Amino acid sequence: MGHTHLANIVDLQKNTANIRNFCIVAHVDHGKTTLADSLIASNGIISNRLAGKLRYMDSREDEQIRGITMKSSSISLHFNTDNQEYLINMIDSPGHVDFSSEVSTAVRVCDGAVVVVDVVEGVCPQTQAVLRQAWLENIRPVLVINKIDRLITELKLTPLEAYIQLQKILEQVNAVTGSLFTSKVLESRAEMDVTREPTSDWTTSGQIYDWSAGLEETDDSHLYFAPEQGNVVFGSAIDGWGFRIGQFVKMYSEKMGINSEVLRKTLWGDYYLNTKSKKIMKGAQSKGKKPLFVQLVLENIWSLYEAVVVQRDKEKINKIVNSLGLSILPRDSRHSDPRVHLNAICTQWLPISHAVLEMVCKKLPSPLDITEERVEKLMCVRSRRFDSLPVQTQALKQAFLECKSDGTAPVIVFICKMFAVDSKGMPQNKPRPLTREEIVQRREQARTRLAEKLANQGKQMGENSEIPAANASTRGDQVPSQMEQAALNASQQKSEQKDHFIAFARVYSGTVRRGQKLFVLSPKYNPSDALAKLPENYSPDDDLLIPHLSSCTVQDLYVLMGKELEDVQEVPVGNVLGIGGLEDHVLKSATLSTSPLCPPFTPLNLDAIPIVRVAVEPKHPSEMPQLVRGMKLLNQADPCVEVLVQETGEHVLITAGEVHLQRCLDDLRERFAKIEISSSSPIVPFRETIIRPPKVDMVNEDIGTQQKVAVIHQKKEDQSKYPEGFAVDSDGLVTLNTPNKLATISVRALPLPEVVTQLLEENCDLIRAMEHFNLSVKEGREVQEINSTTLEAIKIFKQKLEENLVGRKWRNAVNQMSSFGPRRYGPNILLNGLKDYERPSMWQCLDKSSRDLGAYRDFDNSIVSGFQLAALSGPICEEPLMGVCFILEKWNMSYKDQQFVQTHHHSPTEGQTSKTEVCQEITSKENSLSNLNPVLESSEAQHGQIETPAKSSEAGQCNSEVLVTDCYGPFSGQLIATMKEACRFAFQAKPQRLMTAMYTCEIMTTAEVLGRVYGVLSKRAGRVLQEEMKEGTEMFIIKAVLPVAESFGFADEIRKRTSGQASPQLVFSHWEVIPSDPDWVPTTEEEYLHFGEKADSVNQAHKYMNTVRKRKGLYVEEKIVEHAEKQRTLSKNK
Repeated sequence: MGHTHLANIVDLQKNTANIRNFCIVAHVDHGKTTLADSLIASNGIISNRLAGKLRYMDSREDEQIRGITMKSSSISLHFNTDNQEYLINMIDSPGHVDFSSEVSTAVRVCDGAVVVVDVVEGVCPQTQAVLRQAWLENIRPVLVINKIDRLITELKLTPLEAYIQLQKILEQVNAVTGSLFTSKVLESRAEMDVTREPTSDWTTSGQIYDWSAGLEETDDSHLYFAPEQGNVVFGSAIDGWGFRIGQFVKMYSEKMGINSEVLRKTLWGDYYLNTKSKKIMKGAQSKGKKPLFVQLVLENIWSLYEAVVVQRDKEKINKIVNSLGLSILPRDSRHSDPRVHLNAICTQWLPISHAVLEMVCKKLPSPLDITEERVEKLMCVRSRRFDSLPVQTQALKQAFLECKSDGTAPVIVFICKMFAVDSKGMPQNKPRPLTREEIVQRREQARTRLAEKLANQGKQMGENSEIPAANASTRGDQVPSQMEQAALNASQQKSEQKDHFIAFARVYSGTVRRGQKLFVLSPKYNPSDALAKLPENYSPDDDLLIPHLSSCTVQDLYVLMGKELEDVQEVPVGNVLGIGGLEDHVLKSATLSTSPLCPPFTPLNLDAIPIVRVAVEPKHPSEMPQLVRGMKLLNQADPCVEVLVQETGEHVLITAGEVHLQRCLDDLRERFAKIEISSSSPIVPFRETIIRPPKVDMVNEDIGTQQKVAVIHQKKEDQSKYPEGFAVDSDGLVTLNTPNKLATISVRALPLPEVVTQLLEENCDLIRAMEHFNLSVKEGREVQEINSTTLEAIKIFKQKLEENLVGRKWRNAVNQMSSFGPRRYGPNILLNGLKDYERPSMWQCLDKSSRDLGAYRDFDNSIVSGFQLAALSGPICEEPLMGVCFILEKWNMSYKDQQFVQTHHHSPTEGQTSKTEVCQEITSKENSLSNLNPVLESSEAQHGQIETPAKSSEAGQCNSEVLVTDCYGPFSGQLIATMKEACRFAFQAKPQRLMTAMYTCEIMTTAEVLGRVYGVLSKRAGRVLQEEMKEGTEMFIIKAVLPVAESFGFADEIRKRTSGQASPQLVFSHWEVIPSDPDWVPTTEEEYLHFGEKADSVNQAHKYMNTVRKRKGLYVEEKIVEHAEKQRTLSKNK
């Protein structure tokens, strides 16, 4: 197929039914970009011989150097099949785990995905991740089993062995798809049963619930990959060949006279050809026969490789070429590399581009086939139900389903990411090709200039004496012109260096035109709030003062062609496009629409967790503004990176991994800041926790009474460091007074069970939804109803907490929960253990009547805020806490006469007078908060207008107003500080430990270098979990865990030690407690003998703690000079 012109692509964009948007996803090094090269070569953009070597979609220099894709990029291709012309919008995505956020952005704007699997390595962790992402976005996947040539050349398998390997790969991929399908069916089944009222006979009979009923009823045949369905391609992208079952069915049905439908169903599977009866029979494996697939397909491919690559038999090659009716160029057949000859044969016989593109056109849906389920999922943000959206917003669902491009349809565009393009890559700055007339004109001009130059040289030969005078007269005129030219060059260079941001987007409804004005809906925009504020005849030209809503003008529209951009005037529905001029309106992602009633799309499902952070600063302090601007641009250009300024003033960059970090630093230096920067060593996050008191010491000896007494004496000595009014009992209950002695708080810290901590981490989104609901109820705002799926998930979450928090100390703990922390959704809990105070429940969304069961006590927010601050920075090294439960067991408040005043500058009404009398009555004597109710009740009986503090926010306001600021500051601030300190002291009263982030490490290597891999892992405190050998290969798969703090340089070291035969894949897994106490020093005789006096070398937690404390500028207890000798000068020695 020849090169496709832009005009043809623009025409094809208007036929929505023949548009296919798909992305290529796979594990790293499984052949995505090589496959993309083959598809691009089919359109004549690159040569077939360069496919797999050029890596056309990898436009960055570091992508070419490392050999991996780092960003997703799109290209539009043209394909013709069955007299139908199709427009293929293909997106090539990264496979490295550090860049999985780019896969999320690519999957959102697609309708299908081509999943590539290496036939030797099989299903890898990232293969499972991309299948899950495709499933979450409700897009249809198809499969390409790649690198079959490795089975022939590397593993030297027979065709039958290769067939068994292909069957295993299909089973592995279908197993992942099946598990995703099963979980979805069970969830929908549970949701249906929640909404349906249970019948009386089911509840009384005690039947066992049959979870498999939903699985049996649901048809899942279309979900799985099966060659007979045509959604599987077998091939080798590097050699340029690939096929579907249908191609061989068409070929053999004519030759053998077998019905094509019968052959399609039996070519893959346990079937063989009975040569006597010339019938296809079942049971090839049991009868020891060759399956049809081996006999008719694989043996032909094996014989081709045998002739071309292994034996290089020219006669046999010519016979194969003639039988297939191919024409091979002499330069290919005479080439020294047999793979070039093989590629020339295969690209004509079984071109992989034709097989994949035909599968995409036949098996993947068009934008018109978008499902209602996917539309509702895109429109429902923050766990809202679709039917809870405004009616006008629900009506937009039809616009999604119809996919109209006429003027009546609203324009809806989703921007999944912003990417930077330098000025040289912009279409307006590229030199356009010259026409034939312009070439002739320039040739004539060049000839004229040459003739003039020769004539001038002749004149100068006779007028040499006059040259100095002429130079003197013209020198003054040349200086201004040179300055003007220099200024012009500087301005041009500055404009060339500027980076332009292009929005990577897709049109879901309507037609986007250049110069059109659209609303920009940020991810936090809520159409329900905007409905009341919108004027009658609104338009994007109006200045609407609505939060998270702005308007923009579409300046430029582009068709994305890999690293090239092509200008267009308009883009209709269903197409992927680039939009220019939105860098001031969109940060990372947004929704554009002509209607402000359109909801913002659901946020992207980002698998990568930014965990590796570095502090950056410019080499020259005067260049700090350039660094700040560069970091803002980097934050906009990368969907996964996070940029923040810490309290210490450090500018911190948070990335997903080591490779991602290196790419971000390079971009900052060379593209965005364009200055020299210095970065700190990677900042690794830790967590602080407490554990149960250990029963053995560091040498596994029982902790005796003598050591326990020594620890108690040590604690008593440490009490001198604590503030006045501090007390701690033997059980770890800490009591602390506020600075003005008006309130006393008692707090106890307990370690949460590990299962509960994991539950809190996994359900942080549910906790956020609960907190948002509770805050709306507390502030009296309009409460948005939570959808039934989320309510059911919250109910299950509460049930799991009750099942795991069992025992005397956790009695009624779930109902006593006051808050989660830090940031109100973390893995720490504050329990309300006060007997005389029942605050509203955290689970108000489940029990709606609980809203009226009580009210918040005065300064309740101060207690919660103190807990949040304590959970945010622990006492070990100011890192967040994890897995800690704080119980507020005592909270007494007493008021003195001089602490109360009541001021009213206006004339009080009758109700206000009664309030004033009440407050004066309170100030006449010292009362605790628990004694306020009788006073207020007696006043209520007299005036009939005053309510108790438990039922009236006004009374609570009166109580909090009467406290004035004393010399210690506002009373609420004192309570916050006291609660924070009480939590920290309660934490320190228990055995403290550090928690480190852990990577799951998967390494594939050969038996020869297995020992070296183990050596590198043990050196870096790694722990091997599993080791297994891949069947039919010499490859070992090692699964291990590795601390993030020890992972820097791990990949480079393991590649060096194994001579490149092993490459690790690191994915963040979990947090793990470091068993050693960070403050531990040897105390017993056995510990002294085992560890020595200092024991620095073995205490990993102590090393981590000191590193973090040094970085944060905290006190570190260490000797700078350990063994010093007095220096003697020469004069002293005389």
